[in-house]
Amino acid sequence: MRAGSCDPSVTPTGACEHGGVLNTALPPTKRPIVYWFRRDLRLADSPALVAAARAAGAEPIVPLFVVDPRAGRGAGPNRWQFLASCLEELDRQLGGALTLRRAPGVGGAAAVAAIVAGFAAEVGAEIVVASGETTPYGRRRDRIVAERLAAEDRRLLLLDTPYCVAPGRLRRTGGHPYRVFSAFYRAWLAEPVEAPYERPAARFDALVSDGEATDLVDAAGRGYDVSPSWWRDLPLGPAPHLPAAGERAAIDRLTQFCESALPQYDRHRDRPDMAGTSRLSADLHFGTLHPRTVRDAARKTVEGPALDRFLAELAWREFFADVLWHRPDAAWHSWDPIGRHLAVDDGPQARERFTAWARGETGYGLVDAGMRQLLSEGWMHNRVRMVSASFLVKDLHLDWRWGARWFLWHLVDGDIASNNLNWQWVAGIGTDAAPYHRIFNPDRQAERFDPDGAYRRRYCADLPARLSIVNHKAERAEALTRWAAAKAAVRHESTAD
Repeated sequence: MRAGSCDPSVTPTGACEHGGVLNTALPPTKRPIVYWFRRDLRLADSPALVAAARAAGAEPIVPLFVVDPRAGRGAGPNRWQFLASCLEELDRQLGGALTLRRAPGVGGAAAVAAIVAGFAAEVGAEIVVASGETTPYGRRRDRIVAERLAAEDRRLLLLDTPYCVAPGRLRRTGGHPYRVFSAFYRAWLAEPVEAPYERPAARFDALVSDGEATDLVDAAGRGYDVSPSWWRDLPLGPAPHLPAAGERAAIDRLTQFCESALPQYDRHRDRPDMAGTSRLSADLHFGTLHPRTVRDAARKTVEGPALDRFLAELAWREFFADVLWHRPDAAWHSWDPIGRHLAVDDGPQARERFTAWARGETGYGLVDAGMRQLLSEGWMHNRVRMVSASFLVKDLHLDWRWGARWFLWHLVDGDIASNNLNWQWVAGIGTDAAPYHRIFNPDRQAERFDPDGAYRRRYCADLPARLSIVNHKAERAEALTRWAAAKAAVRHESTAD
């Protein structure tokens, strides 16, 4: 089996333990092993859990989850409630052995490190095993946890990632990261990927009394706060129709998708009026499914254009994770320097327009339906996400980060890499972004992808007819004028240098 990409700074020894190599087994131990769950809330297809079970032998694995408000910063009640339900289901699968600890809201990585090290000492473990994290904060947190454990003669071992191919592994000639999706996708398809792993036979035990874990929903649900303050008059959730959570629900969704929508995926995926997509994004984000499992199931179900298109969508998720691995600053700063020069609106009128967009009251049916679906379900169809994002950036002339924050607040699948870099893609300022002049006309998009109006009626039936808050033709011209000015500013800047 292949070694994955590793961040040598994760472990104090510099060992390459961040990638998913299992042919070198973890050292056997005569002590309990702490398994630290993060974005891998499942028991099947977990190489890290398999390795822990092999090393533990007859010794117990002690499962731990640390509620980290810093890691969930910007998430509203939808994502926290889904997480809480995932934890409840995981605890049932573990026979009640999951221990929950909560880091203080201002503590960050150092507080998590103290919790993990203290827990390992409490149960007498020398090894903490986890699946590797890849976000900028997650990588920094793992480094700090590893250093804290090493100071106490304990080790943090990280195996696998939430991706088929670990971010940072694929490189162009010369060792440079990929900047264009098509080239990344070809390399991604050529990279061998292991078959899904079976659930390990392991003995799980709490070993300690844990009063904090008596109410997982309450403990996880206290993690969110409202930011910015002027959002307080907006609909902040929770959404009334969140999906079922946990590994079993995720497997059911995958099975249903493969049996029904996948064979027509290439034809129906852009139709919000049809059940043509997988709706597995939250499962992939929280790790109730690994993309390895999804990829394997898809390949066993179909071939041809439907499979090709679905695998490409999986690979876009991995491409953006790879971009963020190399450019952590791109989470909240435009990947392309032109974004720094693109004029955006601010002030009371801009906030009024944002409020209309957020409430689904723009007068453009497809945009409004999408925004109301987000408020109702904590999810939005991908085609409509693009149209709604384009409308905010190029029709309302607002900062893409306003929209990215709103999506992250409401989306159950809210992911810093996929969400924010997709926003930059739509805004024309990301890597391999859509050309800026590709400005979605929301009326034409509705005619093409919701031709009978079923999607709009489903979410906007109670909305009174209203005038559009902006004129698309006029705002398109204004957007192109601003883009030309930004390009001129970049040319001037480069000439001055």
